Amino acid sequence: MPEPEQETIHIRGEGGTVFELALPLHETIAERLASGRIRRVNPDDSPYTGPADDVPAPPAGAPKPAASKQDWIAWAIACGADAEDAAAATKQDLIDLYAADAPK
Repeated sequence: MPEPEQETIHIRGEGGTVFELALPLHETIAERLASGRIRRVNPDDSPYTGPADDVPAPPAGAPKPAASKQDWIAWAIACGADAEDAAAATKQDLIDLYAADAPK
């Protein structure tokens, strides 16, 4: 008897590679997705616009200025910044560049 197909989603990792991952996501992957450090995409790397299912959504709004630099990095990535560039920037640079942006 064939095994049932496992539900999967596609995620663009920090390095830009698209991975197909089985659901449910491991808690560390789900946390990175929820924080915006990685993004859900379609298999062809186009932005995912389907139903949210049980996958965490990207951050809904910019962090407060007092939030951690990691929160600001995640926000910048959700807004389209390169992960390495965001990590190399200062927290103040991230605030200056992305406080008024929205996720892409």
